[in-house]
Amino acid sequence: MSIERVREYLKGFGMEDRIIEFDTSSATVALAAEALGCEPCRIAKSLSFKAGGKALLVVAAGDARIDNPKYKAQFGEKAKMLTPDEAVELIGHAVGGVCPFAVNEGTEIYLDSSLKRFETVYPACGSSNSAIELTVPELEKLSGSSKWVDVCKLPE
Repeated sequence: MSIERVREYLKGFGMEDRIIEFDTSSATVALAAEALGCEPCRIAKSLSFKAGGKALLVVAAGDARIDNPKYKAQFGEKAKMLTPDEAVELIGHAVGGVCPFAVNEGTEIYLDSSLKRFETVYPACGSSNSAIELTVPELEKLSGSSKWVDVCKLPE
């Protein structure tokens, strides 16, 4: 089970006790925000794409949307999201629980600058009913991200 992989991964950082599990689904930004009692923008959603034949994750604020021209400038091709089956196969987590922790080898992880507005954010933990509250520096460390990118746009 994916959450167990994440729990084991976070144990290496002494953070496994911080995982929050819900009795309800947190599979979407709206559901996660409701379960946590926070603003949707503070959900750190992990968007999964295929680029250059590889899987990549862009972790962005819950209110951010991919900006196609920025994405193409950064990654050299049009944004192509993974199908649910591809997410499980290539990333190692099912849609609704995709997160930047305990991913399959070869998955590249990027943090979008939309997250920098917040002191803490809530990424999922490998299941459709889990999350963890992390400071942005903690997210940067735990995700093993390749780098910060600016590939999203915020609502007007």
